[in-house]
Amino acid sequence: MGKRIISQARGKGSLSYQARKQAFIYRVGYPLGQGSAQILKILHSAAHSAPLIKAKFGKIIFFNVAFNGAMRDKTFEIGGTQPVEGNVIALKNIPVASRVFNIENNPGDGGKMIRTSGSSAIVHKLYDDGRVGVIMPNRHEVRVDGECRATIGIIAGDGRTQKPKMKAGTNHYRAKARNKLWPKISAVSTNAVDHPFGS
Repeated sequence: MGKRIISQARGKGSLSYQARKQAFIYRVGYPLGQGSAQILKILHSAAHSAPLIKAKFGKIIFFNVAFNGAMRDKTFEIGGTQPVEGNVIALKNIPVASRVFNIENNPGDGGKMIRTSGSSAIVHKLYDDGRVGVIMPNRHEVRVDGECRATIGIIAGDGRTQKPKMKAGTNHYRAKARNKLWPKISAVSTNAVDHPFGS
């Protein structure tokens, strides 16, 4: 009797390979409009490496990645021009050399890039065609529409990877929450269909 290859087993969605639905209940993004928002709560999400903030903007409740220095009842601006940590501003209004995160790919999509704990990108250059050059953590430049919004500052939770795992169970539950394949087994010990070295 053969076994299903790993990709087949994962696609089937058995208990061994299944993401916890509760991990993905928070959707990170920006509300449309301009004004002041207040942080209601800082919370943990199993699906995100960084802490999240729950904020209120008028009658809208939304979630964003927490910035360094975020605390309850603190207010921040959405759609303004003040480059203060935590404010959500269009890239064309952010001064060059500022650190930003949760950058939109297309105007209004709520932020898709730079959402890992402790990371940030640097606003590098304003181009004549209205686009803005942003230096990513891997030192490559990405050109984005100047109307795309980003949050000023650095994401909270830096140093997460420095904490020792201590036991295998810690890694198990961390991977399980996100439906990642863990443990990674030796290539030789797999079936021949799973890997060219399999035996």
